[in-house]
Amino acid sequence: MSTSPEKPTEKPAERPYILHMFTATPQMSPFDVNMAADAGYQVIVPYCNVEAAMVANLTQDAIFSRGPKGVSRTGIFIGGRDVMLAADMLDAARKAMVPPFEVSVFADPSGSYTTAAALVALVERHLAKAYGMELGGKRVLILGGTGAVGRVAAAMAASLGADVSIASHGGQARAARVSDEINARFRIPTKGVSTATPAETRDALGEAEIVFATALAGVQVVSAQDLAHARHLLIAADVNAVPPEGIAGVNVVNNGKPITGLANATGAAAPIGIGALAIGNVKYQVEHRLFIRMRTGGKPVYLGFPEAFDEARAVAAGLD
Repeated sequence: MSTSPEKPTEKPAERPYILHMFTATPQMSPFDVNMAADAGYQVIVPYCNVEAAMVANLTQDAIFSRGPKGVSRTGIFIGGRDVMLAADMLDAARKAMVPPFEVSVFADPSGSYTTAAALVALVERHLAKAYGMELGGKRVLILGGTGAVGRVAAAMAASLGADVSIASHGGQARAARVSDEINARFRIPTKGVSTATPAETRDALGEAEIVFATALAGVQVVSAQDLAHARHLLIAADVNAVPPEGIAGVNVVNNGKPITGLANATGAAAPIGIGALAIGNVKYQVEHRLFIRMRTGGKPVYLGFPEAFDEARAVAAGLD
């Protein structure tokens, strides 16, 4: 009499890493989807046109279906274009957690948190390296400052004690409105300035020690003639990678090189430039590291622009 061989015991399959991606816009950024996949997420699901009031229900749907062990392999990413709304959505997701059903959440609307973090961290690094100075107390002008990256960079720089001016080509009223919004939300002091005319742009540049260009891609906000009025300039940093240069003379690959043909008022070495690819390299590493931290940290984390800035500082320090 023959007996059938025993079947080997099947091991339960490992649960996949799932990332739920919320955005208030009609589509999720392909850039962020790629970054999530490269960081090891296996199932990536975008949810578009998400309103802040929907976040709590979506979050609880994500956490209760997998059990306490499954939530460790689940994450939420918040994208979109509105930096204030993304911050609200991050808060809403955090409040919706019911420990031990709790997952990591990372907000980076339009890449603004990680891009601004890279921008400010690199400026901080080069300011110390080239001049032995800190960002605190420096006069910072943010051109295109009413956009997503400009707003976050303003909050970061002001939190370090910089004297921040948020500039708008739309005029003083627009600049002042955005400055007031940022000041109220983050409890920091900034001021709005108009750069609606060449004369206003040159007046603003004449006072600045640090210039951030965070305007739309492919838009030059500072010409060579404008830059000649920047008498006190130490560093000019530009996030625009699409020709023409956002700041004339600041090439996309610049990473602390002097700006050709420009000298500051003290007669010291020419001001230095930081270009978009240098900033983008740090931004990429920061976003990748934060996605990895979500997936491998072992406990839930909530990642907004303060955490992005801490990571950017670590990346920038490692460039020496």
